[in-house]
Amino acid sequence: MSNRNSQANKSAARERLRAERERQAKKDKTRRQILVGVSIVGVLAIAGAVGWGVMQMNKPSQWEAAKDAKNVTAPRNTSGKDGTTVVIGKPTAKKTLELYEDSRCPICGTFEQAIGETVHKDVDAGKYKIKYIGATFIDDMSNGEGSKNALSALGAALNVSPEAFLDYKYALYSTKYHPEETDDKFKDDAYLIKIADSVDSLKGNKAFQKDVEDGTYDSWAMKMSAAFEKSGVRGTPTLKMDGKALTDGKSENAPMTVDDFTTAIDAALKG
Repeated sequence: MSNRNSQANKSAARERLRAERERQAKKDKTRRQILVGVSIVGVLAIAGAVGWGVMQMNKPSQWEAAKDAKNVTAPRNTSGKDGTTVVIGKPTAKKTLELYEDSRCPICGTFEQAIGETVHKDVDAGKYKIKYIGATFIDDMSNGEGSKNALSALGAALNVSPEAFLDYKYALYSTKYHPEETDDKFKDDAYLIKIADSVDSLKGNKAFQKDVEDGTYDSWAMKMSAAFEKSGVRGTPTLKMDGKALTDGKSENAPMTVDDFTTAIDAALKG
């Protein structure tokens, strides 16, 4: 091979090697740009996710929003500011029994199961009216929703009629449907509707069911709960007439038998 050809071959080889290095350098540069771009997108995505998460944490819950609502939809058969005055009974009845209850309260369940029917008969007979004040403090203690959701559903029943309200309240506290205090079953709309199907005026009632599922009376329930908090009452069930608590005669507790209740209510009616 001539010296000239040898030099030419070496030059060609060097040129190919240089071209190959340039191509590889371009590939490496492109890869680095892609990696940097992906990293930036990833950081932005993480930042966006964190921002969205913070926004969601700061977003008021359904019940917080209901509590702060300016426009309150109150059920029919109510009166007063935001419809939080619920009085049921014959206009001719001279006195009113104030009844403070939390739907999840187990002692309220005991009271309703033992005395609820007597209260209904007395109201129907015009012996007295009842003023209902609903509470939700058990939810506050357990971070639950059932007290609030049941109170909203009671508003939906009250919108149907006072009788539907009383019958539905009685069903909520029944041995068949009332859950343990630690079981937040009333938070489920489907369960509240199932209970309502045991009440003639609410069974298959599409308007009632829609109000429960839509939370039509959520804001009303929160205003009612606020009224309970302002009342000064600290436990449920609490019964009052003429501003005085009705007790079992042996303690400061509400009466838990028909005899004790009848004795207390008759004395209050005469007072």
